[in-house]
Amino acid sequence: MPLIHPKHRRPLQVRRVDQCNTLDELFTHCLPAFGGSYVRRIYTILDRAIGMGVPLTLAISGPVTVSGQHYTWLIPLLETGWVAYISTTDAVCYHDGHRGLVGHESEPFYEVGLTENDAELREEGVIRVTDVGFDEDVLLDQDRFLSSCLQQPEFQKKMTGTELRYRLGAYYDAQEREKGIPSGLLSTCRRLAIPVFVGAPADGSVFLNSMKLWAMREAGIGGAYGFDIDLHAEVFEACSYHRWGLFDSSARALATFVLGGGVPKNFNLQPEPALSQILGLENVRGYEFDVQITTAPVTDGSLSSCPPAEAVTWGKVDKDVYRETTESAQADYTMLVPFLIKALLDNRKRYEQRAAEIGLDALFSEEPHARGYLRPREGYRLFEQREALRTRLLDDVRSNAAWLKESLQYPLTSASLEHPPR
Repeated sequence: MPLIHPKHRRPLQVRRVDQCNTLDELFTHCLPAFGGSYVRRIYTILDRAIGMGVPLTLAISGPVTVSGQHYTWLIPLLETGWVAYISTTDAVCYHDGHRGLVGHESEPFYEVGLTENDAELREEGVIRVTDVGFDEDVLLDQDRFLSSCLQQPEFQKKMTGTELRYRLGAYYDAQEREKGIPSGLLSTCRRLAIPVFVGAPADGSVFLNSMKLWAMREAGIGGAYGFDIDLHAEVFEACSYHRWGLFDSSARALATFVLGGGVPKNFNLQPEPALSQILGLENVRGYEFDVQITTAPVTDGSLSSCPPAEAVTWGKVDKDVYRETTESAQADYTMLVPFLIKALLDNRKRYEQRAAEIGLDALFSEEPHARGYLRPREGYRLFEQREALRTRLLDDVRSNAAWLKESLQYPLTSASLEHPPR
């Protein structure tokens, strides 16, 4: 008997690169083995998910706004209408505002060498992020800008972080328009009503500026400052979007594209256990499609390196399909993502051109995959639906009251009851 089942004996077929006319053909036919095969699988899984019309979520760590990557590939991806929401870092949102600052009329970021003398850079007031530099004055002006925003009347209440970033997006947009520069990340997400989640809001300078205003109020040297982040409501909001993807979206499924790891990845994967394990709701599934690119080795035991297969054991990835719809590549995503996104956007462009020739109905009959690619560019606009989606999830919670009340009971030891922690 053969050691490998016949269904797994797929012929190793390749194509010369000079016979490929598109990046799609290059990814599909010219990466047959080793590290390249991981890239090929990630591309083909993304292509399949998009073609099926599955809403895509993004988890992005790393300084994408400092480095300008949001201009090169992230915003073009958001403008396709494929993305439901983003999970990222406070720093990404903070640095997104630098290019719109008054007084920094030219591009505030510049290239610096990896081997520069950092002590000298510090003396010159230069901040370095790997091979990108900017003046320290940029940070100080960004702090003043955010402090001014956070004192505005509309921020003087408790709100989710998604609402904070949605409102900040309007201020960022006004600055960008005043300077005549392209829209940044938060202004784009506001325009498209794409929720932006930050799982560790206190670990960044947007929140540090809020802390300054809070400290001034507490010290009696500032006015009445009423802003606060409602973390309970923000996590619940993420859960309501996951519920929407599974039960209300046309695809009845979700896909995720994880770039880097860390808190953005963890937050992005938490809605499934929150819905099933914590809230006790039935028929909740994890992501049907899960692809990630990370530099973390799997042997370090970190969440950043955790492959989708391991996430299956937690319920965060669908157990029934993961062997065909998930992949993890150990690589620096900045080296691969521009090419992956370009290939996917080129596919859409080809479908649009073909639709112009023969019409949408004929195209969908000829190539059903095109239907998912040609979703409306305005996207899902989930932020505008958040109250309705929150209400639906609250109804599910009410219906599960008996289970939830029982889940509160646990037989604590008599010693812990007699001597509670001080």
